[in-house]
Amino acid sequence: MRYLYTLAMYLVTPLIVLRLLARGVRYRDYHRRWRERFGFYQGPLPLVRGSLWVHAVSVGEVNAAEPLIKALREAYPNAPLVVTTVTPTGSERVRQLFGDSVFHVYLPYDLPFAVSRFMKRVRPQLAIIVETEIWPNLYFACKRRGIPLMIVNARLSERSLRGYRPLQGMVRSALGCVRQIAAQSRTDAARYRLLGVDPARIVVSGNLKFDMPVPYDAVPAGEELRKQWGHLRPVWIAGSTHEGEELPVLEAHLQVLKRLPDALLLIAPRHPERFKMVESSVRSLGFSAATRSADRVPSAAHQVFVIDAMGELMQFYAAADLAFVGGSLVPIGGHNVLEPAALSKPVLVGPHTFNFEEITLTLIREGGGVRLAGVEDLGNDVLRLLRDKPQREAMGARARFVFDSERGAVQRVMSLIDKQLQE
Repeated sequence: MRYLYTLAMYLVTPLIVLRLLARGVRYRDYHRRWRERFGFYQGPLPLVRGSLWVHAVSVGEVNAAEPLIKALREAYPNAPLVVTTVTPTGSERVRQLFGDSVFHVYLPYDLPFAVSRFMKRVRPQLAIIVETEIWPNLYFACKRRGIPLMIVNARLSERSLRGYRPLQGMVRSALGCVRQIAAQSRTDAARYRLLGVDPARIVVSGNLKFDMPVPYDAVPAGEELRKQWGHLRPVWIAGSTHEGEELPVLEAHLQVLKRLPDALLLIAPRHPERFKMVESSVRSLGFSAATRSADRVPSAAHQVFVIDAMGELMQFYAAADLAFVGGSLVPIGGHNVLEPAALSKPVLVGPHTFNFEEITLTLIREGGGVRLAGVEDLGNDVLRLLRDKPQREAMGARARFVFDSERGAVQRVMSLIDKQLQE
């Protein structure tokens, strides 16, 4: 099965190159660094033997890995740290968080020659995959070279489990190369067991995202923003939205404006290539709009503010009265509800939250969040909360309680890493 998989990877390589070219039209970083996808890159040649390698596919995984990478840097100051991502936005987030203190390169495609070239250059003493990325050739390459491989903050949705079933034999063999799986929850651990992973190699460590640091300047920055548009003005935010979500969000805001004419909507599209498109949609619907790139902050005359910048979401969560977390009105699976929860904000989500299943359920069960029954409920729920400050404050306090009570995963994962390195 793996040979057939590898043959298929070679056959689709021309399509992969075309995809890189096409995506590079919108995002130039795809053009500049496409060679890294095949194991060629500029940098230390070779890196000092014994690097610690952390792979985080995109922005969400990089954010989840932030406290772990900082803990690794502190515990092993002499070990070079290599961080790989798949997306340019993930790469940019690595640069924002860590600068030159880690070496970033794109993860190569799962082609044997590309994986081999990458391994020869990086030569890790430990490989750490954040969340779930199962690449058979990469995993077998680690096993052949005797590199301990861990999956940390491991999650496996029911949807992903069903997707792996036709390839279960190959997936089981690939996961047999993994020394340790640190699962986010008991449910995730059970799903890995269903894939055939030895239960002795699975532990439940909790979710690293609960240990994410709340930026020290997020709350003061949020307060400063509120001063500029008015403390009493009702403000809500739609964070990390996807195609198919902005229109319902804007329709909900129209509903809010009928009762609260001075209300302000902050909207943050998930992907930079959609910033201009969302801004155009806002203006075409007749809203008075401003953007982060052009106007910095909205004025009293603006009804919608498009956050067309990366890495600034937390201060806007801090400045809002409540937060809707995107990726949940459409079947993307939802994004990180812990970011607004960490700032004591009530959280609204749609029906599709399988990427953060247990966290979201806990938040809702404890009273810090609300799940919308349907798209049409967004405006009603936003309006209800904007008009009820005591309820908002109570929900925000419960959301922060959930965030605080689940912390400690980084320490548990570091213990597992220490054990692997000692062995």
